[in-house]
Amino acid sequence: MSDFSSEAGAGAGTSGAGGTGSGAGGNAELREFLRSRRARITPEEAGLPPQPGVRRVPGLRREEVARLAGVSVDYYVRLERGRTTSVSESVLDAVARALRLDDTERGHLFAVARRTRPRRRPTAPQRVRPGLYRVLETLDDAPALVIGRRMDVLASNRLARALFTDFDALPHRERNMVRYLFLDEAARELYTDWESSARGTVAALHLYAGRHPDDPLLAELIGELSLRDRDFRRWWADHDVARRTHGTKRYHHPVVGDLDLEYEALTPAGDSEQTLGVHTAEPGSPSAQALRLLASWTVPEGDERARPSGPGPAADAGRSSAP
Repeated sequence: MSDFSSEAGAGAGTSGAGGTGSGAGGNAELREFLRSRRARITPEEAGLPPQPGVRRVPGLRREEVARLAGVSVDYYVRLERGRTTSVSESVLDAVARALRLDDTERGHLFAVARRTRPRRRPTAPQRVRPGLYRVLETLDDAPALVIGRRMDVLASNRLARALFTDFDALPHRERNMVRYLFLDEAARELYTDWESSARGTVAALHLYAGRHPDDPLLAELIGELSLRDRDFRRWWADHDVARRTHGTKRYHHPVVGDLDLEYEALTPAGDSEQTLGVHTAEPGSPSAQALRLLASWTVPEGDERARPSGPGPAADAGRSSAP
């Protein structure tokens, strides 16, 4: 398990790769986020009386959002166009209620509407503490990873590398869960519901983008994926945001078959931009047995304590490599 500086290989940033920057035309992320949220709500859902005639736009009109939020139409239009320099908390709260934003979406709205001036100094590289590495090593029966900014994979244990891919064998730039999901064909076979997982990952990345619009490595990542993958390009344009803290994911591993795993995303003290993701199986379940079998084939060479005897798949079977 090698140490990983998540800032290695910085590339040129661009706001044109999906809207991570404000650009010359105002706050692009705020503009597109408000438009996308407005388009998904019908007047009936918002509690407005039906209006005669054909609606030319999906969802709510700007003037309807302004009415629901209790602000002038002119002010809301300027807000949605990203041309306001200061927005009060009360106005943002009213807009969030009008658009029926959930807590994560509300936080994203506040982040993108109140962006500070671009950071002048580069962000310090992320490092995984030695103690956190030791935590990973002790999790023999649970795939675990440390995820950092932009969903970079900062560290992983043996079982995680066997379940997903050997991130340690990849160049630093490619150790990223979003790149893995969209650019490694094996990932589409591994995730039973790949689309749901991929869309959730895009939404989590969009949440990060709202807090870090001037991250050049983020702009590079979005630009690369937008060029190389149609699904990513389409889902990034939806401007959905999500925060995944726990849940269940289903996998079909080429060596051990089906796995239903629960995951917990934990934030270590001292670095709020690192997440320890741990996947577990219900004790005594077929998934727990499959994890034990997978773990048995990841025993280091020369250590035969947990390796079964007899013929079987090679230790590296089922691993994939990102392009």
